Amino acid sequence: MPITIDFTPLPPAGSVPLREVALWLADRDNVAIAKVPLSPGMVLNHEQQRGVRIPVSEFIPAGHKIALHPIAAGAPVYRYGQIIGFASRAISPGAHVHTHNLAVQPLEPVRGDTAADPQPVDTIPDAGRRTFLGFRRATGGVGTRNQVAIIATVNCAAHVCREIAAHFTPQRLASFPNVDRVIAVVHTLGCTDRVGSLNYDVLQRTLAGIARHPNVAGFVLVGLGCEVNQAAELVANHALSGCDGTTLAIQELGGVRKTVAAGIAAVEGILERANTCRREPQPASELRVALQCGGSDSWSGITANPIMGLAVDALIRQGGAAVLAETPEIYGAEHLLIRRAADPHIAQKLRDKVQWWQNHTAQFGYEINNNPSTGNKAGGLTTIYEKSLGAVAKGGHTPLMAVIDYAEPIPTRGLVFMDTPGYDPVSVTGQVAGGCNLVLFSTGRGSVFGFGPAPTIKIASNTPLFEHMIDDMDFNGGRVLDGDGLEDAAAELFDMMIAVASGQPSKSEAQSIGECEFVPWMLGIVL
Repeated sequence: MPITIDFTPLPPAGSVPLREVALWLADRDNVAIAKVPLSPGMVLNHEQQRGVRIPVSEFIPAGHKIALHPIAAGAPVYRYGQIIGFASRAISPGAHVHTHNLAVQPLEPVRGDTAADPQPVDTIPDAGRRTFLGFRRATGGVGTRNQVAIIATVNCAAHVCREIAAHFTPQRLASFPNVDRVIAVVHTLGCTDRVGSLNYDVLQRTLAGIARHPNVAGFVLVGLGCEVNQAAELVANHALSGCDGTTLAIQELGGVRKTVAAGIAAVEGILERANTCRREPQPASELRVALQCGGSDSWSGITANPIMGLAVDALIRQGGAAVLAETPEIYGAEHLLIRRAADPHIAQKLRDKVQWWQNHTAQFGYEINNNPSTGNKAGGLTTIYEKSLGAVAKGGHTPLMAVIDYAEPIPTRGLVFMDTPGYDPVSVTGQVAGGCNLVLFSTGRGSVFGFGPAPTIKIASNTPLFEHMIDDMDFNGGRVLDGDGLEDAAAELFDMMIAVASGQPSKSEAQSIGECEFVPWMLGIVL
């Protein structure tokens, strides 16, 4: 039956069918999700359990959980047919289930179902595959954008990079109609470290990934001159000499103004060459899509993320690749991916990553359940297990083909997991540095995220958000709460992916968002 959502509170008096005002996803669930605000005094008739009447005992906001049955203290609470936490005290039917009575406890590690359920992919033959208009690179890969990147080796060069990029206004780029834009790629790292350290290696891998990215026709590396992260070493260590790029050092050139002038001259030369590139039909198998945001409200795991998952399944049947990430935001749901691992080695690598995060957070006095955030909780998410179960839905249903480190090149087609933090800018930076040429980003609370090197499609989890932030949302996932089918929504999202990959600006691109969101992961010590 169609699912509807309304944020107008119902009157407290009277008896209503449970299905009209709440949604539950599996027979095992002992909580349901309120589709409308529920007021004390309402009585809900449980249609599937004749004679069961649930008196609403307190106000429950839309998107939040209501207990369907008595839940003893310490007993598991189920949503999606999976454990999302344990009752911290006895919970009566009709009670609000949230942070005041739901907590996490360690789950038993999953061992026996390794690689138990990798479903074969029904790959579409080459002749039947969709195409998009992209830029085929001689160095490998296909770009969805044709850009010049001004890349800082160190924070000291950030201002110079921004000045060089700012020079190339739309008016100045009008003579180069095949070039999308000139972007500054700046960050806060690059020194107070040592060569070969963890931070150094990750930063170099990340910057090199952007420099050789198929969305980048050419680059200018700008350094101060005395930093640890030397431009020449970056080029040599990551074989960037075959790309269309140049290096500049502020100290060698004589300061800011001279370096900006030299950078402008270097970009002008790259623009001439980049403008010779043309969009041409390319198979959808060349798309590498970053899957982003664990889920910011209770609806994300019901609407936006499952829609994204089905669109990812369609892409993988086309021969493409999708990269799931945010290791702290799959915690508690990793067993679902472990079951889908293509082999036991991949499954074990994912377990090892999760264990590393458990140790890492404990070392600094944190726990992974510090996530969800304040906004997540306001949107109805209570525990990391609940958030993670919804987040994993972004990855669809195909086998997990690889687990890779942050910013490592994507090694295979199909579903890949990259180890990243849950912080969106850091995570996306790693995914795009690894080769993703398109980003899918779900949100339930609202986001203005964009990313310069790769276009971002933002998917709202509910219709009120989509309408309220219409200038920032690309796709309304809330349509499935309004009665549309998941499959139809996913097919339309896939069409949008093709359109944006072919050059249609996303909402964030239209507002020139994306130069402040490049944030490499800093793992080690800063001296």
